[in-house]
Amino acid sequence: MSARAGVPPRGVALRLRGRVLAADRPAVMAVVNRTPDSFYPEARAADDDAALAAVARAVADGADLVDIGGVRAGRGPDVDVQEEIDRVVPLVGRVRRAFPDLPISVDTWRSDVAQAVALAGADLLNDTWAGHDPSLVGVAAAHGLGVVCSHTGGLVPRTDPLRPQYPLPDEPEPADALDGVLVDVLATLSLAAGRAVAAGVDPQSVLVDPTHDFGKTTWHSLHLTRRTTELVVLGFPVLMALSRKDFVGESLDLPVDERLEGTLAATAVAAWQGASVFRAHDVRATRRLVEMIAVLRGDRPPARAVRGLA
Repeated sequence: MSARAGVPPRGVALRLRGRVLAADRPAVMAVVNRTPDSFYPEARAADDDAALAAVARAVADGADLVDIGGVRAGRGPDVDVQEEIDRVVPLVGRVRRAFPDLPISVDTWRSDVAQAVALAGADLLNDTWAGHDPSLVGVAAAHGLGVVCSHTGGLVPRTDPLRPQYPLPDEPEPADALDGVLVDVLATLSLAAGRAVAAGVDPQSVLVDPTHDFGKTTWHSLHLTRRTTELVVLGFPVLMALSRKDFVGESLDLPVDERLEGTLAATAVAAWQGASVFRAHDVRATRRLVEMIAVLRGDRPPARAVRGLA
């Protein structure tokens, strides 16, 4: 569909092992954490039974794919490779058997874990630590999986930012003082996505994620949300992981369990600008929001339109 006046271009559809998502609206990626210490307590699953039940609820609420994680993103107790494998591999296998057609993403930065989950039936590797393990993209290519390319400002896994700075480039001069982070994110994601494609990953299976909060201040994350269109122009499906994050909480001065409305507002802004996938704790609300945005954009018709016609 061609761009309409005042409507940004549609985002790129995501393809995972032959399944195409987000053809006429963004896809919703449900968060299922096989961890006891995730920052949002409602997303924690202490065992495989609880995690599988969480997947079933997400599917019933309209999730297009699930993202399974075995290690808290932030600081916390050490989780070695074998423990991460023990947490996520059996669950991936159970989810694959219970939901044969459901795309499965695994949130890991480790190539050893990536290899194990690929054999268990995963479809996507969500590398939130920006290629810290350079072998991970090769695992994705070897098994026909997708991969998420992220931006952390150079941080190593499980570390928090401390006064991150992104200086303005000399040429050309950006119009906004915060454009330094945008320039850095665009350059980093473009390079990482190019490497993934060169390694053999399907371009439509390479997602780019500005990675809100990681290596960023709240001002940085807000600015990147406003400039989503420039991420879409890179030509890859854009993943937005906005759900209940600190930039939402700090913007509204709210704790993690009261950040739904702020998350949905940020989601609406990014969806209007063409982001393709949204990682979400609140699947039903996010699903309804992205479908409404798709209707408002003109990407899909209303589910029912009889008012004034009958």
